[in-house]
Amino acid sequence: MTYPDGHVGWRAHDHATVRAVLASDRFSIRPDLMHNPFGPGSPGDAPPSPPGAFTDHDPPDHTRYRSRLTGQFTVRRMRLLAERLEVITAEHLDVLAAQGSPADLVEHFAVPVPGLMICELLGVPYERRAEFQQDAMLLTGASGAEADGGAAMYAAFERLERFMVEMVEEKRARPTDDVLSGLVAGEPAGADGALTDDEMAAMGMALLGGGLDTTTNMLSLGTLELLRHPDQVKAMLDDPEAAVEELLRHISLTPATARTALEDVEIDGVFVRKGDTVLVELGSANHDPARYARPDVLDLARGATGHLAFGHGIHQCIGQHLARIELKIAFPGLFTRFPALRLAVPEEELPRRASLVIGGLERMPVAWD
Repeated sequence: MTYPDGHVGWRAHDHATVRAVLASDRFSIRPDLMHNPFGPGSPGDAPPSPPGAFTDHDPPDHTRYRSRLTGQFTVRRMRLLAERLEVITAEHLDVLAAQGSPADLVEHFAVPVPGLMICELLGVPYERRAEFQQDAMLLTGASGAEADGGAAMYAAFERLERFMVEMVEEKRARPTDDVLSGLVAGEPAGADGALTDDEMAAMGMALLGGGLDTTTNMLSLGTLELLRHPDQVKAMLDDPEAAVEELLRHISLTPATARTALEDVEIDGVFVRKGDTVLVELGSANHDPARYARPDVLDLARGATGHLAFGHGIHQCIGQHLARIELKIAFPGLFTRFPALRLAVPEEELPRRASLVIGGLERMPVAWD
């Protein structure tokens, strides 16, 4: 395919080929090496990603960062977060109910629940959570911040960067039981090879970017799918785990990513030259009829194992277990509390977010009486 900058690159769209590209160490994720498949941009146009922004680094830097984080996503921490999520979900279902029918599911449930879980994960102090969530919403565009050309988003990004540096400094002085504190405890200041405060702050920003907007949009779009298929709500309540896997596959929230060949490589019988960029279509792979029978049909009893909604290979989403926990608790909680839940406006009137990478809804008015 021809990219916006004129580069003649590739697109990988079937399940096996997408997995092969994502699993290969002969492809790079670095934005500064990439021909941008989504808009103007050639290699060298984007600056190198800052140290610590592990989602945009190749090994060995990626390995150094990710290995530190992996140790923080322990079974114990996931259990504690699940317990907190039960409480947070119940509280925000109360908030939604208190608004009265109809109410906006995005504003009162889909945005605050993942936002508070990121606060729990990173250890954001309670007195600063409102400030943190406000800027997080601006950063992701969830509050219409793209309307001014992105100025509000950039300003929020700069504030959050400063906030995360302050958080790392705070955790060094007064650690608590959270991911940032765990990182800081394992990195004595000034020790040879230790992560710097700026690197840890950037790692926190990457966790924020990867865990907030995605889960927010899965909650709203997943609810929309269940409202489209009311006959499958019981299947979701009976087996939330299987239902979540099928919703992740079916929606494929992040439809595509990209990689650039670091050397000449043959993939699926195709010769890809060094420097060529490959658009990797996760959504298409998740709807590959060679992998899933009737792939465009939502079937919550399918057992959608092997989907690529969280990617594959060394860059597979590090927070996927937490995301699954959030969805497995939130969907049953919502439909148990509001069994008559329905859209309050025609579906075609739901305002969609203008995003090339992650789709979602600006608002989702729902009713239940």
